[in-house]
Amino acid sequence: MIPFRSQPTAPRLPEGYALLTDDRPEPSELNELLVSCGENRRSETRLLQGLKRSAWHLSVRDPSGHLVGFVRATSDQALNANLWDLAASPAEHGQQIVLSVLVHTALARLKKELSGCSISVAAAPEALQALQRHGFLVDPGGIRAMGLALGAPVSRVE
Repeated sequence: MIPFRSQPTAPRLPEGYALLTDDRPEPSELNELLVSCGENRRSETRLLQGLKRSAWHLSVRDPSGHLVGFVRATSDQALNANLWDLAASPAEHGQQIVLSVLVHTALARLKKELSGCSISVAAAPEALQALQRHGFLVDPGGIRAMGLALGAPVSRVE
């Protein structure tokens, strides 16, 4: 995916939902959100380290206070910015709205704080629509990204 060009109008969360910039979720509730989105359960210690080492994060909570959306950012403060754990609960009827709000807000903040940085995103397929709406392109020019889960067994093809 490549960085956005211009942003569409700001999407709005349903009434009673809150977008929070200073609310670091507990690792257990973030784990529950990520697992509900099809991710593997992660070490809560490592999740906490990731949260602490992130430049910032955004949370969306429903009217009862449950975490229903999340994204966090890391950056080298010069050339690259990364959005991690972009997720919205599939149980939410407004999952795409929550994703759009998170993407729009994160990109606006990156544009303001780190203009000129390239942006990469780690997200589930459900986020593709929101990302495309904000100008991201999938695999431009045949470029592909790959990731390696450290500690995962590697199988050899003989």
